[in-house]
Amino acid sequence: MKAIKNSSREALAAYGFLMPNFVGFLIFTSVPVFASLVLSFMEWDLLSPPRWVGIKNFIGLVKDPFFWKYCWNTVYLMLAIPISMAGSLILALILNQKLKGIVFFRTVYFLPTISSGVAIFILWKLIYNPEFGVLNNMIAGFGDLLNLNLKGPYWLQDEVWAKPALIIMSVWQTVGGYNMILYLAALQGVPRDLYDAAEVDGANGWQKFWAVTWPQISPTTFFIAIMSVIGGFQAGFDPAYIMTGGGPNGSTTTIIYYLYNEAFEWGHMGYAAAIAWVLFIIVFSFTLIQWRFFGRTVHYH
Repeated sequence: MKAIKNSSREALAAYGFLMPNFVGFLIFTSVPVFASLVLSFMEWDLLSPPRWVGIKNFIGLVKDPFFWKYCWNTVYLMLAIPISMAGSLILALILNQKLKGIVFFRTVYFLPTISSGVAIFILWKLIYNPEFGVLNNMIAGFGDLLNLNLKGPYWLQDEVWAKPALIIMSVWQTVGGYNMILYLAALQGVPRDLYDAAEVDGANGWQKFWAVTWPQISPTTFFIAIMSVIGGFQAGFDPAYIMTGGGPNGSTTTIIYYLYNEAFEWGHMGYAAAIAWVLFIIVFSFTLIQWRFFGRTVHYH
C-alpha cells in the first residue's frame, strides 16, 4: 500500500513538472497550428471578416507560377547543405587532432554561428558590393597580377549570381557551426581499438576513414542531413529580406519569404496559411523519403 502511495506521489510530481510545458505547447503551438489549417480554407485580409472559400487557396497555389519558381529557388539554395556538411566533417577531422591551441581554433570557427545574423548579412552585402566590395577588389587585384582585366560580377544584382552568392555566404556561416560540433563529438566517440585493428591490417589513412570512421559517424551524418533539409526548406527569409529584397526579379525569393509577403505585405492571410501547409507537406514528404532510402545506410552500433 505504501509503495502504491509513493508511486502515485511520484506520478503527480511528474505530471506537475510536465504540465507547464504541456499547457505552453497546447496554447502556443497546437492552437495556432489548428487555426492556420482552418484559415487556409478562408480568405482574410486582416480588415474584413474571414470568408470560407474551401480549397480555392490550394488550387490557386498549384496554378501559381511564382510559387513553383520560389520552390525551385529554395531547392537551389539548399545546394549549400552537402557543401557545408562536407566542410564541417573536414573541419571536425582537423580539429579532432591533439594539437596545441586547438581549442582556440574551434572557437574561431564557431564564432559565425553565434554572431548576429543581421550583422553578418549586412557585412556580406558590403563584401558583395560591385563597386567597392572586398571580393570584387580581390578579383581585380588577382587579374592585375596576371595582367588580365578581370572584373567581378554584380553579385546580388544579377539573377545568375545572386543565388550562388547566398550559397557561398551560407557555407561560410554554417561550416564551422553546430554540424561541426556534432561531428567532433561523434569522432571523439569512435573507439581507438578499431583504428588500432585497422593499422594492424595495414590500412592507410583513407581506408581507416572509409572502413572505421565513416560507419561510426553515419548516425550523426543521417541526423544532420535530416535536420539540414528540414531547416533548408524553412530558410532564406533573413538574407532575402536584408540583402536582396527577394530580387533581382524574384531570384532569391524562397517559399518562406513568399509566405511572409503574402501574409504581411499583401494581406492574403488565407493564401499564406495554404502555403504554410503545403510547405509542411513538402518537408514531411522529404523527411519520409530520407528515412526510407537513406536510413538503411546508417550503421548503428
